Amino acid sequence: MAGTTVDEGGAVYRALAAAVLAGGGHLSDAELVRWMGADKRQAIRALTRAATGTEPDPVSVERTYTEFRDRLLAEYRAAPPHPFPGVPEAFAALRGAGVRLALTTGFSTDVTEPLLEALGWSVPGTVDALVCTDDVPAGRPAPYMVFRAMERTASCDVRRVAVVGDTPRDLEAGTNACAGFVVGVATGGVDLAELGRHRHTHLLASVADLPALLASARPAPTA
Repeated sequence: MAGTTVDEGGAVYRALAAAVLAGGGHLSDAELVRWMGADKRQAIRALTRAATGTEPDPVSVERTYTEFRDRLLAEYRAAPPHPFPGVPEAFAALRGAGVRLALTTGFSTDVTEPLLEALGWSVPGTVDALVCTDDVPAGRPAPYMVFRAMERTASCDVRRVAVVGDTPRDLEAGTNACAGFVVGVATGGVDLAELGRHRHTHLLASVADLPALLASARPAPTA
């Protein structure tokens, strides 16, 4: 969601960096890019381990995650996120053409639901399904969110699935799922040159360009 369909001004990574630092960890720019699109608890655990040299206990990870969540929601209240230009229209065009849409996110449900409410998006309604990190045993680059999205949209053929995202982890998850379309978009914090270094089928400026891409494909994806 953030960076792919939703413009939230980088709030998620500011909140993550601040929470990790408050918890005694460290987050360099290189590490920030590495953990874009990841399950935030997984990122917190790894970043704290790298900074301290020891495995963080579950209580401290949860404490840092709560700090992250509270900082992020405060940022969202101060500067509400909004869809990238053309995304609502792309959603409407795709669903009108019979494509089923699922949002997948590195956020857990307690962050995602307020974000959807702020956007005025509904499930079902704006999209057909939502998959959060707490819906699967592991987040990206594992393919499980893709498979859960297929389950929730009654999609059976992974060759007809398009996985679209703004981070290398999105592309890795789509590749690991053997999706027919693995599409990088340049609306997040990673440019197309960097995304192009990872396995993909297409690179686009924005999700707004997705209907044209899928209209030219035969057969059209269904999730």
